[in-house]
Amino acid sequence: MKDSQSSFPYTRVVAGVQNLTPYQPGKPIEEVERELGIPNATKLASNENPLGPSPLVLAAMRECLDSIALYPDANGFRLKNALSNHLATLPEQMTLGNGSNDVLDLIARVFVGPGDEVIFSQYAFLVYALVTTAAGGEIKVTPAANWGHDLMSMAECVTERTKVVFVANPNNPTGTYNTVSELKAFLASVPSEVVVVLDEAYFEYVRKPDYPDGLEFLDSYRNLIVVRTFSKVYGLAGLRIGYGIADKQITDLLNRVRQPFNVSQAAQIGALAALQDPEHIARSQELNQNQMQRLCAACDELGLLYIPSVANFLTIEFGPHAAKIQQSLLEKGIIVRPLDNYGMPRHLRVTIGRSHEIDQLIDAIKILL
Repeated sequence: MKDSQSSFPYTRVVAGVQNLTPYQPGKPIEEVERELGIPNATKLASNENPLGPSPLVLAAMRECLDSIALYPDANGFRLKNALSNHLATLPEQMTLGNGSNDVLDLIARVFVGPGDEVIFSQYAFLVYALVTTAAGGEIKVTPAANWGHDLMSMAECVTERTKVVFVANPNNPTGTYNTVSELKAFLASVPSEVVVVLDEAYFEYVRKPDYPDGLEFLDSYRNLIVVRTFSKVYGLAGLRIGYGIADKQITDLLNRVRQPFNVSQAAQIGALAALQDPEHIARSQELNQNQMQRLCAACDELGLLYIPSVANFLTIEFGPHAAKIQQSLLEKGIIVRPLDNYGMPRHLRVTIGRSHEIDQLIDAIKILL
């Protein structure tokens, strides 16, 4: 009998998919505990909210369990209206996604094809490369400036073949941000037929007076898409829900390729409840600010360099021993994120956790150094 596996025509696979390397997420707690025999591991690798979701979210989701046999609202009517009230936008401008990554993928599927260029910065979120390559687009990476986006350099790289420019503000994994004036000059420099995607996954954590709210630019730039998520400060990473906000014509295009029922009922209900608890958001922001200051102070004391961050993580330089330190921390039950796949092998990214988790991390680093 002919071997069906060896005869599979892999050459028929779409070129973009052939060239992909799958996204590598942070190690789950269960995997580390299982592999190393460590109980109660501390995960500081995936930029999750250490406080978890609001109690209102948990209560609302328990109430919806009896109806999980029913399909969710495919159009997300209630959530879109709640978001539009919360953000002072129109429901017709909303595209809901199975996490903000889903929205990024929809954008690439709508606007990018073989031979089209997509621009993003060095050290930017890896998903930009994944969705571009999968769509058959060509990647154009611009050099970073102080670990962040050099927006005017990105604008200067736009050609007739450029379809999309991805801008993360703040940027993951560096925690850097671009100011109001920088963003305003950039948007004015990009041709109106080029789609600008402003990824604001960490928007709610920023406490800088010169940090821009991307929504304020939507009326002036119809080529702009602002993408946000409930995975970070809202603590709903496990539910997978994000959204994009754009001109109604762009939203219509995105919803043409969006999968029916791409956002579960539980996710929609959880997001609705999360919007009703601003006190939980304020507590999460305060914890992040306080523990970020403590971790930065410890790095200063230890002589460790780090990239100043406005998000909920800190990227620390450990030099040539970064991989050994990451493994040693793992063996102590502390999961942090190596950044080799971002071209930053000397750095580790650390999510800001609770006070006792930051204590545990600092004590471990002192011992290892």
